[in-house]
Amino acid sequence: MTETTRVQQEEADILRQAADWKTQGRDVAIATVVSTWGSAPRPAGSQLVVDGEMNMIGSVSGGCVESAVVHEALEIMESGKPRLLEFGVSNSEAWDVGLACGGKIQVFVERLN
Repeated sequence: MTETTRVQQEEADILRQAADWKTQGRDVAIATVVSTWGSAPRPAGSQLVVDGEMNMIGSVSGGCVESAVVHEALEIMESGKPRLLEFGVSNSEAWDVGLACGGKIQVFVERLN
């Protein structure tokens, strides 16, 4: 299997799981990396799907900002209002979410209707 084929399969699995959870009546949010600058852990187009029970599949950052994205996704499932989130190296790394790799990412989070 080529790398491109593997990535396409992973993306299809993520979206399939989102559709399955929605069919089961669960609240679902999809987070998508829409842009990156510098060194970023995941490329644009990477996705994380979260349901109302905090089950998740996929990744938008390789783990370094996933918890913040999940927190936002839960709020977005309730409000229905999508958000564009931005993460980068934090000035106060001990207290804020940031990317240790030195890059920046923008993540669009929306409720699946």
